[in-house]
Amino acid sequence: MPRLFLISHASTPAQQHVRFPADDPLSERGRRELDRATPPVVDRTITAPEIRAVDTAAALGWSATVEPALRDLDYAKWSAVQMSSIAEDELAAWLTDPDAAPHGGESIAHLIARVGAWLDTFDESPERIGAVTHPAIIKAAVVHALGAPASAFWRVDVRPLSVTRLNGRGERWTVRLG
Repeated sequence: MPRLFLISHASTPAQQHVRFPADDPLSERGRRELDRATPPVVDRTITAPEIRAVDTAAALGWSATVEPALRDLDYAKWSAVQMSSIAEDELAAWLTDPDAAPHGGESIAHLIARVGAWLDTFDESPERIGAVTHPAIIKAAVVHALGAPASAFWRVDVRPLSVTRLNGRGERWTVRLG
């Protein structure tokens, strides 16, 4: 059974300024976080294609292969926009309806389905895989692994450089804490 270590990228300016991400670099804070990071021991490494994930993987000393399925949620017209400047009704719809996509990008329900489809491709290999990706991807993976409703997405909190471990394969995954 594969063991998947999902690592959230280090901090970015978007996180510090409460704005939706674009293809942001790491912030100085993120670089300091990486100085203290101890990555898990893995057999192979993959990363999301965005610069913040690629740079996090490199700073961890990993020569990771880009995995397109780990790309961040498509925020479309909200990319690089401060959350406080989004119309209140649009933001409320997005935060309460997993099928809503008022930004013209990807809905939370679609994201969970996309990440779930990727998780379903894993076979019974006993490999330990390190994957640097985004908080939204990790939250979607946890919701899928637990078989939780899409509305549970907002109840999962993912900090920069946190490690979320999933064990399993295909449609059977468990979340391992600690």
